[in-house]
Amino acid sequence: MKRNILFLAMVAAALALGACASNTQTSDNKESTKETTGQYVDDATVTAKVKTAIASDVGVKAASNVNVETYRGVVQLSGFADSEDQASKAVTAAKKVSGVRSVKNDIRIKR
Repeated sequence: MKRNILFLAMVAAALALGACASNTQTSDNKESTKETTGQYVDDATVTAKVKTAIASDVGVKAASNVNVETYRGVVQLSGFADSEDQASKAVTAAKKVSGVRSVKNDIRIKR
């Protein structure tokens, strides 16, 4: 129940922040490197789902040590893990989330 409330709060915050993003395209109709509001909200939703998946599959402690950033469906994981197995499970959990195109693993192992 608490996890659902946390997820909904994260999505609501992402929607509120998404209203500040702008829809940008260059004058020659090429896509710019900035996200549209819809892309921003989609990425924020994917980020929240990945954090929830890591917390469920690996554990809350692991999820709190892993940073998740998403840009156009590409998820980057960074931070620290206690073991290689824990980092691998975090990557596996992220890859299972709907909307994830690929995962970049920048998690470092604590030594």
